[in-house]
Amino acid sequence: MTNNTFGHTSYEKAFNQLDVYGVAYDEARASRRPVKLGIIGAGGVVQSKHLPAIWRLKTLWEPVEVVATVSLDERANQKVAAMYGSRPYSDALTMLENEEIDGVIVATPDEHHFEMALACLECDLPVLVEKPLTRKLSDAQILCRTADEHNIPLMTVANKRWSPPYRFAKKFISEGPVNDPALYAAKFNLGYDYVWLLEQGTIHLFDITRYLMGAVTQVHAIGVNKYDRNTVGYRIDNVVISLQFESGAVGSITGSATALSFKPWERVEVYGNKAWLAVEDQHELILYDDELGPAKHWKPVIPNTLMFDEEFAGFMGMIDNFLQVIRGQEAPLVKTWDGYHALELIAATHLSMNRGEAVSLPLEPSSADAEMSVWLGNT
Repeated sequence: MTNNTFGHTSYEKAFNQLDVYGVAYDEARASRRPVKLGIIGAGGVVQSKHLPAIWRLKTLWEPVEVVATVSLDERANQKVAAMYGSRPYSDALTMLENEEIDGVIVATPDEHHFEMALACLECDLPVLVEKPLTRKLSDAQILCRTADEHNIPLMTVANKRWSPPYRFAKKFISEGPVNDPALYAAKFNLGYDYVWLLEQGTIHLFDITRYLMGAVTQVHAIGVNKYDRNTVGYRIDNVVISLQFESGAVGSITGSATALSFKPWERVEVYGNKAWLAVEDQHELILYDDELGPAKHWKPVIPNTLMFDEEFAGFMGMIDNFLQVIRGQEAPLVKTWDGYHALELIAATHLSMNRGEAVSLPLEPSSADAEMSVWLGNT
């Protein structure tokens, strides 16, 4: 059974108002203060996720403009400039000096996240950083402390929090019937050889884990390199992670870098008292809350549901929230330290595998970085 009993998207609301495509004039949105964004990076995630989400918001009358992009790839930079009317730069500091912007999206390769985000914060600019926040836990701590000290918004990309199935899951955990959960189980498969299993893939699941279940106090991980995956700087291809939560709940995450990525690749289960839910592939939410009654489903009807990928994947809601945070009209759903804590769970997973024992949180960032560097063979 497929239904929409779990809530209404912006598009369903628009349909009920006879604005099927959600493009009718929205006075409340159009009257918002205009925001000018700079984007550092012009690669795949910018072109396929961030920019289309911004463009979709503009069709809904959101007053936002991408005024400049930065990339060393001149062809990509010129392409984005031609499509979106932005000014191309090859140097981020030059853009920050020359452009009047209100906020920045940082979507460079991971190793440049720290220096680019720090440069934005030092210019008093709110910043949204692609995951992972940084490569090193100590660098992430510096960014978060800098943002706190200067009261500047710092958000990490955690787009799944805005995806409808996870949004509804959070509602059922917060408001019932799956309140005060006792057990959590999740899996994440990522078959791309060029992507690090934990830092660049499963980190999404670590964030959703904390979002749904709260803070983690202990991590115990076992990993194997079963198929001798020869990715530079990595030690495992499959991992099992046991978690203890501050709430008293327990859970597990399994991850595979040797599975097929889309067959399927993600599942989350949350168990309460005589009620539980499952989110399948960020696509379908199933709620089981009656021993004798039917399961309750929510999923889009493809291709007929008038919901764009930009909304379903969560990027549109994330950027909308970032814009409202810049304006001072909303609190960030992804707070300053959320990106740090997701990275801390990855560090704890590596340390647990290295030590062969459970690791308690919080970690001391510098010592954790040093141990991880040896473990990953980066010294």
